Amino acid sequence: MSEKVLLISIDGMRADSLEKANHPFIAKMMNNGSFTLHAQTVMPSVTLPCHMSMFHSVPPERHGITTNIYTPQVRPIVGLCEHLRANDKICGFFHNWAELRDLTRPGSLAFSCYSSGDIDYEKSNQFLTDSAIDYINKEKPDFTFLYLGNVDEVGHRYGWMSDEYMTSVYDSWACVERIAGAIPEEYTVIVTSDHGGHGRGHGTDQPEDMTIPILIQGRTTASGQEIGPASILDIAPTVASLLGLQSNKDWEGSCLL
Repeated sequence: MSEKVLLISIDGMRADSLEKANHPFIAKMMNNGSFTLHAQTVMPSVTLPCHMSMFHSVPPERHGITTNIYTPQVRPIVGLCEHLRANDKICGFFHNWAELRDLTRPGSLAFSCYSSGDIDYEKSNQFLTDSAIDYINKEKPDFTFLYLGNVDEVGHRYGWMSDEYMTSVYDSWACVERIAGAIPEEYTVIVTSDHGGHGRGHGTDQPEDMTIPILIQGRTTASGQEIGPASILDIAPTVASLLGLQSNKDWEGSCLL
């Protein structure tokens, strides 16, 4: 495989929220690509540890990040963007939660865009989506990461699976549909989450916190195929494979395709 890849992480999006949100593009991605609504994240099911595992394909006991405060790795694992940069791939990064800056090491990104979500995460989601569309169409990077933080913010404020939460899931999928329809067909789009949630929080090993969706749509993906057992650790190997690369030797996950 040798595609270009757009990876979208919708923070705090429970797998079982997709059916209830009922955005039409969810069913379209499932029908046109491969998917699972039963993938598992890592413990603790907290944003920075989960994203570190997403980008480094190892659990927190190996990368060492167990809270939302970054500390340098004692035994560094090569992350996705470092692995891609070492293989002459171009990476772009768009996010509205500042702590995610530590997912990549200096020099691994060709472009990075941070939009603070402190005032309005939904407006920030829209801005980042527009910015990513513009960047992809102008620069044609090999890999682009788009992080949308509003769902998690709304979950903490109003509760997971509340009416407000479901609206935020729907609105985030509107961003997914917009960018997927605006970029070249050579891009495979992967949509996932870092963790779920229950009540007004997350971080436990309850299924509501640990179960995440993974949806993959592209020219080389099978249509309507449900993926078997899957983990957040499988994201980086899948991206690397789509870009025609082997996984890094230290990664523990497997390609899902």
